[in-house]
Amino acid sequence: MTHPRTVLVVGGGAAGNAVTILLRRAGLTVDLVEVKDDWNATAGSGITLQGNALRVLRELGVREQVEASGHGFGSVGITAPDGTVLHVQDDLRTGGDDLPATVGMQRPRLQRILIDAVRASGATVRLGTTAEILGQDADGVSVRLSDGSEHRYDLVVAADGLGSATRAAIGITDKPEPTGMAIWRVAAPRPAGVTRTDLAYGGPAYIAGYCPTSETTLYAYVVEANRDRAGIPPESYADEMRRLTRHYGGFWPEITAHITDPAKVNYTWFDRMLVEGSWHRGRVVLIGDAAHCCPPTLAQGAALSLEDAWVLAQLLTEAETWDDALFQAYYERRITRVRPVVEASVQIGRWQLDGVRDADVPGLMARTMTMLRELP
Repeated sequence: MTHPRTVLVVGGGAAGNAVTILLRRAGLTVDLVEVKDDWNATAGSGITLQGNALRVLRELGVREQVEASGHGFGSVGITAPDGTVLHVQDDLRTGGDDLPATVGMQRPRLQRILIDAVRASGATVRLGTTAEILGQDADGVSVRLSDGSEHRYDLVVAADGLGSATRAAIGITDKPEPTGMAIWRVAAPRPAGVTRTDLAYGGPAYIAGYCPTSETTLYAYVVEANRDRAGIPPESYADEMRRLTRHYGGFWPEITAHITDPAKVNYTWFDRMLVEGSWHRGRVVLIGDAAHCCPPTLAQGAALSLEDAWVLAQLLTEAETWDDALFQAYYERRITRVRPVVEASVQIGRWQLDGVRDADVPGLMARTMTMLRELP
């Protein structure tokens, strides 16, 4: 090609930000459009980043900022609902022995770090904007953006999340399906004794857990059967979460005392989706939640999205020709890794829903996480 390759990235979450940074580093011209005016800079409570996520964040050049902003730890505790610690298991270092097993951090802080890295990369960013019309031919994609402007790109990367309009626009009909569970999340001050994730299975909720996100903060969550969102007024969110957490012991009474602001409580259904066959149509390719999503029972959603960005960027920057073979190679490389994580994440939740007492949750977790030690 006689001109620098041009890429439009639709969506500025973890996957979209990461692929933008990596492609800009390789010298490609990248435009990123994000429908949210604030670039989702304040959304969310906390996030658990395991080693395979940290491996990609290191490639993005932000590992040190992430570790300095969060709280690293190397084990997970299993407790009874009353807080009694039943077992402590060392976490597998899925990013390799030179990275922490896990870093918990506030999700808005991670987003701000990635935003700064995108800005520094020199990408063109349009906020409050998305792609509305895509017209493809053999050489690229003509795009009309929601601001009325028209552009031409060699490739469009659809990173616009679970409800991806781009996925639907290219004729991929897969949609997320609820698994039957829902999660309440909140950010709160961190009790001094909380140094790792602890999980309680059972009690009034299926799962109750927390993750330290800094020296002074954590995020806490409880999982129950999903309910009609219309029947849960947003102003009741803090009351609803406390209704569940007040039955747990250990550090939970201290955490529960801070669940007071309904605006800071998030309620989300667990969904499952996996696009099979291919993740592209012509010169439009899916990454991250636009291609797959899984319940957070293995805390791998962001990690898988970051890995997608890393793998796709490698293939794009190394290839002379961008064609169906390249995009199918991307799919084949990712599907063998993503599918078992999605299936394991769903299975762990299903066991809880079905009340299976002899479920091999630790074994399934260990097998899946061992696989993730390999490079994506």
